[in-house]
This record gives sequence, C-alpha cells and structure tokens, in this order.
Amino acid sequence: MKKTLPVLLLPSLLASLISQSTVAAVEPKSAEPATVSANDATRQMLKNMNSRSEADIHRGFIASIPDAETLTADGKVIYSLKGYEFLKPAEGPNTVNPSLWLQARKNMANGLYKVTEGFYQVRGIDLTNMTIIEGKTGLIIIDPLMTAETARTALNLYYAHRPKKPVLAVIYNHSHVDHYGGVKGIVDEADVKAGKVQIIAPAGFMEHAIAENVMAGNAMSRRTEYQFGTTLPRGDRGQLDLGGAKALPNGTITLIPPTREITKPIETLEIDGVEIINMLTPGTEAPAEMVHYFPQHKVLDTGELAIQAQHQLLTLRGAEIRDSQAWAKYLNDALQRFGADTDILVGQHTWPVFGKEQVNTYLSKQRDLYKWMHDQSLRLVNKGYKPVEIGEFMRQNVPSSLASEWFARGYYGSVQRNAKAVYQQYMGWYDANPANLDALSNIDYGRKFVDYAGGADALLARARTDFQAGEYRWVSQAMNHLVNAEPTNQPALELFADALEQLGYQAESAVERNSYLTGAQELRSGGKKVPSPLRTASPDTIRALSIENIFDLLGVRLNGPKAEGKHIVMNWNFTDSGKQYALNLENSALTYSVGQVAPNPDATLTLDRDTLNAIMSQQLTPQQALQDGQLKIEGNAQAFATLLGLMDTFSPNFEVVLPNPPAQ
Repeated sequence: MKKTLPVLLLPSLLASLISQSTVAAVEPKSAEPATVSANDATRQMLKNMNSRSEADIHRGFIASIPDAETLTADGKVIYSLKGYEFLKPAEGPNTVNPSLWLQARKNMANGLYKVTEGFYQVRGIDLTNMTIIEGKTGLIIIDPLMTAETARTALNLYYAHRPKKPVLAVIYNHSHVDHYGGVKGIVDEADVKAGKVQIIAPAGFMEHAIAENVMAGNAMSRRTEYQFGTTLPRGDRGQLDLGGAKALPNGTITLIPPTREITKPIETLEIDGVEIINMLTPGTEAPAEMVHYFPQHKVLDTGELAIQAQHQLLTLRGAEIRDSQAWAKYLNDALQRFGADTDILVGQHTWPVFGKEQVNTYLSKQRDLYKWMHDQSLRLVNKGYKPVEIGEFMRQNVPSSLASEWFARGYYGSVQRNAKAVYQQYMGWYDANPANLDALSNIDYGRKFVDYAGGADALLARARTDFQAGEYRWVSQAMNHLVNAEPTNQPALELFADALEQLGYQAESAVERNSYLTGAQELRSGGKKVPSPLRTASPDTIRALSIENIFDLLGVRLNGPKAEGKHIVMNWNFTDSGKQYALNLENSALTYSVGQVAPNPDATLTLDRDTLNAIMSQQLTPQQALQDGQLKIEGNAQAFATLLGLMDTFSPNFEVVLPNPPAQ
C-alpha cells in the first residue's frame, strides 16, 4: 500500500474552533412545508427499521458526573453536555431529520461503563471513548481522548469506582488527534522516558499524526467550523450532534511520541498479564491505524473501523481519500480471524455490541456496506457516469438489508458523498467532459449565469417560486451563482440562506446538517464573523515535527509573486544536534539540502531546536531570539528579514459561502 500523508483532525483547529461561540445573526426560521413532508416521510420509514435495543447503550453503566462536564480551575468549560436538554423528547421537531434526532439522543449517554470483567470504557466525556483494561498491577489505556483535561476527568471517574492502579501502557489506536491528544492528562512524560510507561502506536503514527496537520492546517481549520458546527448554537435549529459523538472539547492538545510501534500485520503483545492481538489496518479511516483483540476477555476493539454510523470516505473538512475497498478487506479479516471467538465488540466512538451473533452480523454488514459503496460506485464509473449522477443513483439504491440497519445509516458519512469519494479516488477532479477542463472561476461563472437568466431580479423571482416548491438543492445552487456575481445582493443572500437552512433541517448526516446551517448563519450575518486566532499547531506538535517538516511549511507559506526575482541562500546550523541545512530561495520556490553547507551564503543562522520550536509556535519572535542570544546570524542579517517578509500569515477567517477577494 502506498505511503501517504493524509490530513488529520488538527491540533491547530481545536484551540479556537470548539468553544461553541455563536455568531450574532438572524434568528433561524422554521421548517417549510416541503421539509415537514420530507421529515414526515423519514419518520414513517423509521417504523420499518430493524428494532435495536437501547440495552447495549446503557449496559454496564456505573456512574457519571453532572453534565459530563470538565472545567479548569478558573471555571473555563473544556467540555459539557449543557445545552442539549432540548433532546429529551423521544420525537423531535420538523427542523431535525427524525433519524438524526434518534442518533443524537443515543449519543447523550455518558459515564463509566463496565464492558466485562476487567474491561471498562469512559464514554461521552469527550469526542472519543477511553478504553481501560485492568492488568495484574496496572492499567492499559486505549486512546487518552483529545485533551489533557478531559482525559484527566475520565481517569478520575474510573478511579472513583475502581482501584487506583498506575497506568502502565497507553495505546494510540490511530493517528487522529482525538485518539492521542489527552495523553499528558493521564501519564507523565518523565515516566515514559524512564521506561515506567509504554506508549504504543501503529506503524507510521508520528509521520501521519503531524505532517499535514501543519501543511494544510489553516484551510482545514476553517472547514472544520462547517463540519462540526462549532459556531452554531446548540438547539433543534442549530447544532445537536456530530454523528458519532456529541461535541468537541476545548482543552490542551498534547503528544508523547510512541516508545514502540506495531509494525507486523498481526502482532501480539503481553502487557501486565493481558494478551493483546493487534492487526494493522493502514489506509482505512486513518493511514496509521489498527484493531485490537483481547482473547482473555473475548473482546474485539475495532477502533474507528466499525462505529454505530456510516463513516466518511472523504471528510468535509478535507483529507485524502480513504480506501473503502481496503476498509472492507480489513473488516473481513477481523471477522474471519476473531469473529468466532468474540462475544463483545467495542469501538473508540459510540457504544458496544454484545453477543457473538450480533457482533458477527454487525461486522459482516459493515464490511458489505463499504464493499458495496466501492464496487457499485466503480461500476458506474466504468459505465461513464459522473460523480453527481453516481451519488444520486447510489443514494436511491441502497440495499434494503443495509438501509434497515441503524449502524449503516449516514449519520456521519453519507452514501451520496462516499460514492463521490470513490470516484475521486480513482478518477480525480476531472469528469472527462472537456467543458469542465478549464471552467470559469466561480465569480465569472456567476456573472454569466445571472446574465443568461435575464438579470438578478428575474433569477430571484424564479428561485422564489422553486423555493416554495421545495427545490432547495437547485435554489441553493442558483443563489450561489448570484451571490458570486453580486456579493451584496441582500435578497439573494437571504434566499440562499433559507435554502441551505431547509437542506440542513432535512439532512440525516450530522456533519452535513452542521455545514448547511453554518453556511446559512454566515450568509445572514454578512460572512465570517467569529475570529479564529489559532496557531499553526500546538507546541507538542511543533516539537514532534522534523526540521524538514518545518522547512516544508515555510515553502508553503512563501508568497510566490512577492518572491519573484529574489535569490537568497542561507545556512542553518543546529547546535544541539549538529545538523546542517542549506536553504535556497530561487525561482519563487524555497528548497533545502540536508547535511550540506552552501559555499557563499547570504547569511548563516546558528540556533538550537528549542529556539526554532519557540519561534514556530509563536512563543518567541526572531527579534527576541537575536536579542537574547538564542539565535545568531553571520553575514547579511537583512537576508533573513527579507525571507521572513515574504511569508504569508494564514488566517482561518476566509469566506466559504461568500466570494473571497482575488488571490495575491
């Protein structure tokens, strides 16, 4: 399988996006008749769904804490379920897809749960579950949640009801930040360095956990506001769920590098008397991922490969495509290898499945879901169909045996989106129609579209008629063109928002709902209003980057037009490691050579890695480093200042539904 660097859940986005701050905007509207009708039809469909016991969700419950809340000493809310009280009724209003309403209520379960003897989970205290296995003398923890504060809360909840054994090992299930970011809340890095605590991860973990978090972090941070609805108020006309969890915590992201990587396809560990069979599943939900089987407990932990919802093959926040064929293959391998001896299945999101027969059904149908999406989408690709056509067909032709299973429904991913992801995986962005080979920009296209429609007034009149007929998908596209042509056209902005809002009210996928409603909110408020003053990455992530990663990031930040005609050569000497680099700016591109020294540099910089880390994490300016002697420059110091002046500073405050100014 090829080596990739997919974009992950970003440490950078978490510091600023998860506060549930809201935008002052027009009050959300009610459901239109077409939405009421669509949601009524869904409500009727649910009556024919396979029954599913709530017993699995609540089985083994021991205790929780009020509102599942984590607070700092000064009262800052890190995570809380306050604001979701509106979900108490068994049936929701017509501003929420009835199927999503039921999923959102299920995801309210929280606390410490006994899975089986010696095997526990803390759920609903964070985006992710913390799995705790009791050894002879200590604890093995799978996934220390996303933030140090919530991880500490979860472990303290466990200790309040179980013996206070030390943590001997932490296993990172995969390379997304919600599965490792809280590690320093439960273990001390000094104990790890002293060999008292093992940190175990799948092969390639560090590479994938850090690389594109920084390289594409700014754009993904902004898009994550849409996916997770972080600026929406909680409510039945706003944010109510994430599909596989409730909300994101707003705490401290940490990282301790693994002391051991699982490198064999199947690798067995014994830790403190507990046998763990690990199976690598690279290139599926994450590029570095695995599942775990516990023979003594007869428990299979599928991580995020099988959760109580259909997953995303391409996240709305942006990432590389996830391979649905590999996904199905590894689920099948897990089923064949462990299914006959598994009595309980747990995941690192949502709730367990109890009973051998139920576990095998769950695994086999999830396997078939991802294989069906892959094969049938590719079948239609080979018949010449385009992404939108494939998505539409697939949405309408889900096998009834899959559509009737709650865990296969699109609360997170969705069939029509996942089918388009399969197309993109194999065919890329181009649909082979030459008309789309060099299409006009959105703004130019919008202006011609409005002109062909007979002007803005005529287009609005037609769109209002279509809105009354419930054609919200078309109205949103038409108003998108009009807003690109006339960004200040208030009637167009209002109708665009109204159409997106109704689409959100009908969406079964929580992240699609969040995206629609965030778009409507920003259109009504005049664009992006909530500032997101985030850093490129957390300090722990910066420390984990290689120097090469950092130079790559500088290349991404280089403003090409400003660098036109400039040639700067600089040597970098790192006193702590003895590493040397020659950095070369030429032809509006920044390149570097490792272990080499340029013979006639414009400047030579001498520093240690801690100084570079402090500068990159904005804890120290270059000027301060020079004044303090932490950075020394020989030669033309102005060359370094010139290079810094050519760097763009990324802001996540760019527009999404409104046009951005011309690129510079």
